Amino acid sequence: MVYYRCSWRNTCFSFEGDFYAKKETAEKYHIPIEILDEYESWNLCGALREVMDIWEYDDRDLERLSLIMTLHDIGFTSEDVQVYMKLVLAGSTADSERMRILNEKRNGMLDEIHFKEKQLEILDYLRYKIKGRYNNETNE
Repeated sequence: MVYYRCSWRNTCFSFEGDFYAKKETAEKYHIPIEILDEYESWNLCGALREVMDIWEYDDRDLERLSLIMTLHDIGFTSEDVQVYMKLVLAGSTADSERMRILNEKRNGMLDEIHFKEKQLEILDYLRYKIKGRYNNETNE
């Protein structure tokens, strides 16, 4: 049995080689139907099978779906996820491109954090000015 942790819902998946239908997969592993639809539409499915018009997911699909949810959770757009997942399927030859994407996303997040820090500094300064004025008025 393989365990794979998904940060999106803090769900621990256990894979035993079984196949699951879409609704069962969504319910059992807390994967939104939208994510399953996205996965199917991108044709990223490794062992995805269609039996009597019912999609079935295997262990590799569940691992990929977990990664997709994690990518969404850290701020990737659907388009970003699709590009990243195609690189995952390309194997280790695409590792440098995947690392570039992750570094770009990380740098963007750091820029956002620094921008928010500057906003907080300004906010604190404005609060300080008001507080100083309030203290002067009450001392008079």
